[in-house]
Amino acid sequence: MKLRFRLPAAALALTLLLTPMAQALTPDQALVLLDTFYIDPLPQSVTEQTTVSGMLEALGDPYTQYFTAEDLAAFNASLSDVHQVGAGISMTMGESGPTVARVIAGSAAEKAGLLPGDVLTAVDGRTLEGASLEDVSDLLSGQEGTSFQLTYLRDGQSHTVTLTRCAFVVPTAYAQLVDDHIGYLTCDAFGEETTNHVAEALTTYANQADHWIMDLRNNGGGNMETALQMIGCFTGPADRLSYLMQQNGAVSADGTRMPQLSDEPLIVLTNLYSASASELFAAAIRDTGSGLLVGGRTYGKGVAQVLLDASLFPDCFSEGDALKVTTYRFFGPGRSSNDTIGVMPHLLVDQDLADETAVLLSAPEPQGSTSGMVRIDWNGAWYIDLEQACSDEWKAVFTALLEALPDGVLIRQGTGSGWEATSAGALAAACSLTDYTPRRFNDTDQSPYSDEIDLLTTYGVLLGAGDGSFHPTQTLTRAQLCTLLAQALHCKMPTGESKFSDVSMDSWYGPAVNALASMGLVAGVGNGRFDPDAPVSHEQFITILARLGRRLDLDFMQTWRDCPDTASAEYADYASWAWESVWLLDQDEDGLLWAAPADIDPTGATTREEAAALTCTLLCRLNLLPSLL
Repeated sequence: MKLRFRLPAAALALTLLLTPMAQALTPDQALVLLDTFYIDPLPQSVTEQTTVSGMLEALGDPYTQYFTAEDLAAFNASLSDVHQVGAGISMTMGESGPTVARVIAGSAAEKAGLLPGDVLTAVDGRTLEGASLEDVSDLLSGQEGTSFQLTYLRDGQSHTVTLTRCAFVVPTAYAQLVDDHIGYLTCDAFGEETTNHVAEALTTYANQADHWIMDLRNNGGGNMETALQMIGCFTGPADRLSYLMQQNGAVSADGTRMPQLSDEPLIVLTNLYSASASELFAAAIRDTGSGLLVGGRTYGKGVAQVLLDASLFPDCFSEGDALKVTTYRFFGPGRSSNDTIGVMPHLLVDQDLADETAVLLSAPEPQGSTSGMVRIDWNGAWYIDLEQACSDEWKAVFTALLEALPDGVLIRQGTGSGWEATSAGALAAACSLTDYTPRRFNDTDQSPYSDEIDLLTTYGVLLGAGDGSFHPTQTLTRAQLCTLLAQALHCKMPTGESKFSDVSMDSWYGPAVNALASMGLVAGVGNGRFDPDAPVSHEQFITILARLGRRLDLDFMQTWRDCPDTASAEYADYASWAWESVWLLDQDEDGLLWAAPADIDPTGATTREEAAALTCTLLCRLNLLPSLL
C-alpha cells in the first residue's frame, strides 16, 4: 500500500542533512533516507554497504525499492486506468478455445455486439485452434482505424463481424448488473481514478441493485487514501478506519469524509493475492460489520510505504527516480494487524467458487411467503433460493457454502409465514448434497474445547494427524506448536540455513520453527539448539501467545506498557520470564486463558486441545477469526 507522503517530525530537518547532487540517488543519500523513514532500525549489514542496490538487498524488504524514472512510470501506471488500442476484449482460455470474459465499454467489441461467453474461432479467416491467449491478443491489437473480421461461436452458432480497432480505456474498477439485481464491482487496483469509477457505478445502479459484490481477488493494493474513500462509500464518514504506527511507536488514526453511497448488503471477495489496500478495505468491512467476506485468506501485507521522489527531495531525485520505503505498520478499525496472518474471510471457500457463492447468497429478500428460502444472519441478512441452490448447476457451490459455515451462525429455513432454525447438515441432506463433508475432526466431541477446535478447523488453521483425528489430549511438542502457529499465522516459509543446529530445514517442522523464530515468537534453549521434541510447558505457551498478541494488536501493545514491576501473588508460581505474559492475557475482560492463572500448572505440559483453545480465543478476541464462541 502506497501513502501520499506525510512527514514524520524527525524528517523536518532532513533536507539540511542532504548535500545537493545533480545526479541520481547516491548511497549516502539513500542511507539517510532509509535511516529516517524505514519502519525498523537499520541492521548493521545495511550501513556497511557502498551501493544503493547493496543496501536494499541487505535490508531484505521486498516492499522497499529504488525506482528509475522508467520504473516509476511503470509503477504509477499499474495504479491507473490503462489506455489501449484494439478490439477491447478480455479473454480466458476455455474448454472450447479463447473465450470472451469481458467486453470493455466503448470498445470495438462492444459496438460489434460481442458478449461474455462467446468463443473466438478465427481472425480474418485464420483459425484460432491451438493459439495461445497471447497469440490471439496480438491478432486483435493493431493500429487505430484498421479493421478485421472476427468469427465466434455463440450457443453453437457461428457468427462473423467486422471490427474497427479503436482506442479504449481499461478502468481500475468497473461494474455490471448480474441477474438484474446484483451490482458486481471488480476492482483491480486502488488508484486515483478508482473512487470515481466506484461512485459512478453505485449511482448508476442505485435503483436496480439490491446487493453489491466487490471483487478484490488478485488486487495487489494501491493508494491508502483511495481505499479509505471506497470504504466510506459503504460505511459513510468515519474518523478511525485505519491506524498507522511509525518507527518510534507513535500511532495516528485515519478515516474518510466520503459520504455513504449505498446501504445495500455488501459481499467482498478475496484471495491469496488480495494484498495491502485490499486488505485494509476487507478488514474495515469486517470490523465495522458492514458486509460479508467470501473467498480465500488474503496475502498478509500489514505494512505501508511512502514514495520519496523529486517533489519531496529534489536534490536526491534529480533524474526522475524515486525510493519507495516501508514506513508504517497499519491496523484496521478493530486495531488489529493483518501482517503475515492476512484477513480471514467469513466464508472460506475456493477462490474459483467465491463469486458464485456470493451470487447464491444474494437472492432478494422475500416480500411475501418465505417458502423455499433460506436465511443466514451474519453481518446482515443473506437469502438463498433453495430451488436454485439445489439445482445440478449450483449444487457444488451450495455444498462449499454449507461446509464453510462455522457452527454458531444462525441458519433459518422459510416456513411460508415465517422462519425456523435449521442447520447446514439438515440443508445438505434435504438437497441430497452427497459430497457435503463437515469440517471437523472425528475425535473431539468429548473435548471441553470442541467448539474452539471446530472453529479453527473450519478456517483451515488445524490440520490434524491426516486421518481425520486431532488427538486433543496428547502433549504438544515444541515442533508441533510451531507448525500449529505457522498454519494459524499463514507464515511465508523461509528457505536457506536453519537457525538451530538440531532443526533441519528438510524436516516437517523445520521451516515453521524458523519462521516463528524470525518473527520473535519462539527462541532456542541455548547453545544454538531448539529441542523440537520437548513438551511445551503452560508458561512457555502462554508467553508465546502473549508475544503474538503484542505483535498483532494495538490494545495489547498499550496494555503491555502498563505491566506492573513485580508479580502479585496470583502469578508468583510462574517463572520470572513468564509472569508478565500471564498477566497480559489475564487482563482481558472476557478472559483469554482456559482457566484462572492460579489453576494452571506453570510447568505442566500443554495439550493439543489447550493450545487450540487459547489460539482460537486470542484470534477471535483480535477479530482475526469471526467471533462465534
